[in-house]
Amino acid sequence: MDWDKLRIFHAVADAGSLTHAGDRLNLSQSAVSRQIRALEESLNSTLFHRHARGLILTEQGELLFDATKSMAKRLEAAAARIRDSEEEVFGELRVTTTFGFGTLWLAPRLAKLFEKYPNLKIDLMLEERVLDLPMREADVAIRMKEPSQADLIRKKLMSVQMLLYASRSYLDSTGMPQTLEDISQHRLICQNTRSDQVSAGAALVQKLMGHNPHSMLMVNNYFGVLQGVSNGLGIGVLPDYITQDFPQLVHILPEIQSADVPVFLAYPEELRHSKRIAVFRDFVQDEIISHRKKQRLQGTAQAMH
Repeated sequence: MDWDKLRIFHAVADAGSLTHAGDRLNLSQSAVSRQIRALEESLNSTLFHRHARGLILTEQGELLFDATKSMAKRLEAAAARIRDSEEEVFGELRVTTTFGFGTLWLAPRLAKLFEKYPNLKIDLMLEERVLDLPMREADVAIRMKEPSQADLIRKKLMSVQMLLYASRSYLDSTGMPQTLEDISQHRLICQNTRSDQVSAGAALVQKLMGHNPHSMLMVNNYFGVLQGVSNGLGIGVLPDYITQDFPQLVHILPEIQSADVPVFLAYPEELRHSKRIAVFRDFVQDEIISHRKKQRLQGTAQAMH
């Protein structure tokens, strides 16, 4: 099978248009069309349905596109490994993590990484869906559970817990809750138990809801919960990694906490020697060590007061 024709087919399938594919490939529409017809003739199959709004893959076209997507991802991985054989750290690193961790902990710290490696390009993908690392949907992941995919190098970074927080202004107006039963006198801010989140967080929310909060605000991510708590709307369920960066929040009812949630960093086995992965991994590990030291110092200072 002609590799060049497959490359052109992949561009057309991805763009859904001969014209757009031609623009990407610096080829005329007629040249792209000829290559697609030649590929269809060689396979004795129709790969696209043509209509006024563009092109739609046939069943046979979908099968071929699945194969070319896999090929493209493998070629990207090979190219990354070749680039990483250079001494200088540069190029794109695609990082995936949850919306909460990426927004509240990782993104604010990336300036330090860019200061050290200014030619590095980070593509930060924040979503609860677990991306397929072996299929190169991302290069490296930070997840709130141990990855189950095969062929991954994984390292446990730390454990976090979901705790209860409120703003000083809220506590000044409503009073400090003394027991779990006091939740019935307060507004609870949390993620809906049906939303994507770690099971430990959902279990804690279920427990709190069993004590009939006076009112509730539910948000589908921790950034929204944090905004509600910071603005004095109520008592929020938040991960403990936010405490250092948001000292205005007060940790309340310290005996109420979720089970430990493990945080793992993972990347494909084939990127074991990637310098970009190595510098990102070391950066995250160093930041976590620093973060935990400051947390302990804060805890000691609060205990003394």
